[in-house]
Order: sequence, then structure tokens, then C-alpha cells
Amino acid sequence: MQTPSSPVRRVVITGIGAVTPCGNTAADTWNSLIEGRSGIGRITRFDPTGCTAQIAGEVKNFDPARMLPAPLRPRGAAGEPLLQALTAKDVKKFGRFTHLGVGAAVEAYADSGLDAHRDGLSAERMGVNLGVGLGGLPEMEAMHDTWKAGGFRKISPFFIIQIAPNLLAGQVSLLLDFRGANMSVASACATSGHAIGEAAAAIIRNDADVMVAGGAESTVTPLAIGAFAQMRALSTRNDQPEKASRPYDRNRDGFVLSEGSVVFILEELEHARRRGARIYAEVRGYGASADAYHLSSLAPGAEGSARSMRLALARGGLAPTEIDFVSAHATSTPGGDGEEGAAIANVFADNKANLNVSGVKSMTGHLLGAAGAMGAFAAVLAIHQGIIPPTINLENVDPACGDLGLNFTPNTAVRRTVNAALANSFGFGGTNASIVVARVKD
Repeated sequence: MQTPSSPVRRVVITGIGAVTPCGNTAADTWNSLIEGRSGIGRITRFDPTGCTAQIAGEVKNFDPARMLPAPLRPRGAAGEPLLQALTAKDVKKFGRFTHLGVGAAVEAYADSGLDAHRDGLSAERMGVNLGVGLGGLPEMEAMHDTWKAGGFRKISPFFIIQIAPNLLAGQVSLLLDFRGANMSVASACATSGHAIGEAAAAIIRNDADVMVAGGAESTVTPLAIGAFAQMRALSTRNDQPEKASRPYDRNRDGFVLSEGSVVFILEELEHARRRGARIYAEVRGYGASADAYHLSSLAPGAEGSARSMRLALARGGLAPTEIDFVSAHATSTPGGDGEEGAAIANVFADNKANLNVSGVKSMTGHLLGAAGAMGAFAAVLAIHQGIIPPTINLENVDPACGDLGLNFTPNTAVRRTVNAALANSFGFGGTNASIVVARVKD
């Protein structure tokens, strides 16, 4: 634990991985975002005929047993190089959310360059916090059908491993021989925002030097799509999938359900500097709050969301005027966008002229448990690359949103220096997470 005389430990991001509807790697996903390309299409994982919502953001052409671009060095006593993230046998054992999450985690680990330094690093000082909102819903639905048709003897012995949310974190810990804290957060659509914030907190309090953090989700299933459709939460713009997710637009009619994973390597600053790591950004602040208002609606004016943003700013020692970009939760729901927008306008009242706000769910759809990490992905790379992704499909700004005086970065990416950014994620149950990231300054 930190003591009053201990030096302040700072947390930086040194690796990024992504498997999303917009691309099977972080680079492909980022290129799609800055080019304004949607990853949303008609559902192919099942026949959606008869459902009011027939579109989703599916990960396409992803092979969970693909060979890695470079072998990773040995983990543990066996001394075997890891040539595949998952073997063909592993693929059968795990649920799809684990396939996607392992792919993103191994990419982030390879990207960080940690592997070349493992001989001098302590595995006990490396941990994992990977969140999953709903777990193995596709596998639950499929195994229920198997049981109904064939009885108990047809139930797979791997079923629990397929569906348990923490098995993603467990498998990543095993693959990479990370022997520190190994945990999984589940807080609806704020899940991976909380996972990143809590992982950073573990490093700050000196429980770890390195953490794998982020989230994964794969719930494009009949029950999930059907349930959200019955709630009238999903867009029914089935004839124009790429235009269905449209945050802040007057004609938005709901969110688009998606799957995917985004994972980061978080590292203590001096630990990263000693090994000459590339640093994308520093995690400056983390705020978590509860609305205590309603299970599925934001509090009026998104009061709880505003508190999480203010808390993240205060913990990061940053004024609202120092933030250049807000990567908004912005789901494309009629009520949620305006409420969050009002909270952003309130928190950044003195900074509207300098602030860009954008909603990347306009391209990715809503990754549920991975949504917070997806928003942080946009914020971190906006700092690193000097480009802010757009809110696409913003053709006619809702007057209630337009009256807030915010720049929602419509339709075209903006090139500008981004010194600091904030990413929001909010979830059912009134749970909120905000992460502030910034350029590293001595």
C-alpha cells in the first residue's frame, strides 16, 4: 500500500489490442473509426426474421486459433513459445467472448513489448482485470437446446468454462503467466470502464506493476436481441444498417447491439520507462458513481454521470478547461444521448469552445461490457495520433442536443492536438465510470 512518504505511482498505457465489428486488430479498428466506416450489418449469427431489430455489429472473419504474427517467449517452466492464442481444442472449451477477449489481450501484450523483458520481471507483480457484462449467453442458449433435445448426457463438460465471465481473465492469466491479481468486473455497460479504473488503482496502491485491463462481450443472440427489442431499446432501421446508430441525431431510434473486445496493458510509469516502452497515454483519473435513481434510465440531467466525470477530473488534478475531447457513452437512444450531453455541457460549461465530443458507437454499435474500453480506445489514440474520430450519421442534430452548445464532431474526423481526454461509460443499475487520459508530462 502507499504510505504518506511513498512516491506517487503513475499509470501509463503501453499496449493496445482490439477485436471489434470495425476490425480484427487495433490498427484496423482505428483506421475504420477515423475514416468514419461503420461495422454494422444484418445479423448473420442467427435468423432474425420476425424480430423488429435485425441488425448488429458482428465481428467478422475472426479466427481465434490464428497464428500470432511473432512467437511470444516462454511462460512458466514448460519453456514452450506461444504460437497461437488458442488452439483448436481451446476454441471448443471457451465461449465466444473469451475467443474475442484473448485475441485482444494477446495483441495488447505483444504490442507492449513486455515479452522481451520477461526474464527480469516478476510474474507476481503482473495482474489481470478483464470485465464481461453478460458472459456466455450464446453458449447458454445453445446448450439449453442440446439438453432439451438429448438429455443430461449431452451437456458438455466444458459448459461452465464456456459461460463463466471470469474465465476470460483466467485464461489470459494462464497464457501470459501473470500471477498477480486475477479478477473480472461485471457492471453492465460500465464494466470495462470500471475494469480499467480498478486496474489502474491496483498499480497506484503498489499491488502490481503491470495490469491487463479491458473487457469483452458476445451476446448477438436471439434472446439478447429479442429482449432488448421488446424493451424498444434497439434501432429498427433494418434497411440501412450502417446508418442505424446515430447519436445526437433527431431521427435516432435506439442502439445497435454489438460484440467485441478492447484490452490495454497498464504499467507503472517508471517501470515502463526503465525498459524503454512506447507510451500511448497516462491514466490520470478515474471516477465511479451511482445514480441511485432507476435501473435502466439515467438520472435527470445525468447527475450521477456528471459526478463520475468530476471525480475523474479531480483525481487526475485536471480542470475541465484542460480536456480537449470527450469520448461519450452516446448509445443513440432517444433519452440517453440528451441526458449525457446535458451532463457534459454542465461539467465543461467553461470549455465548450475548445471541446470535441464524439460517439464511436455510431460506427461500432454498443459492445455492452466492452463499451467502456472501446470509448477509452478512442480517447487514448486521439491523444497518441492527434485525430478525433467522428460521430457518423449525424445529419440533423436533435434540437435538445444542439441547444447544449457542444461540438459533436459530426461525420468527419478532426485533426488536432489532444493533450487530455475523458471517456464515459454508463450501465443499467445506474452505474457510471469515467476515465481521464493525458499525454505524459514530467
